[in-house]
Amino acid sequence: MKQTDFVVTLFEGKENPDNLTVAVVMALNALKQGYSASIILMVKAVALGQPDAARGVDIGDPFSEVGGQLDEFLELGGQVCICNSCMVHNGFTPEQMDPRYVLITAPDVVSLLMGAKGSLQIT
Repeated sequence: MKQTDFVVTLFEGKENPDNLTVAVVMALNALKQGYSASIILMVKAVALGQPDAARGVDIGDPFSEVGGQLDEFLELGGQVCICNSCMVHNGFTPEQMDPRYVLITAPDVVSLLMGAKGSLQIT
């Protein structure tokens, strides 16, 4: 895990496509403005840690499909973190998660948030 300037914490997944879209859009825009950025997947959002889980989520104009935006986020150096405890609690294993993502613990979440210049929590 690397410390970043901007942290988006997401608590819901595909069941709330509007919030998912906003989370990725904001994190991607932080990168495009020259900041480093992380997205933390917690609670139900850990399901998005599976490969291509966000593919096809599209709420329509003016927003783009989330999977493509997430790929761009990663290509530009963004970091996606998965809460390990939330992952286990929701019945997932590390082997089911996208290998580009980082598993983190509660102390890591606190460190990311306390060290960030800005954060956004989306529930």
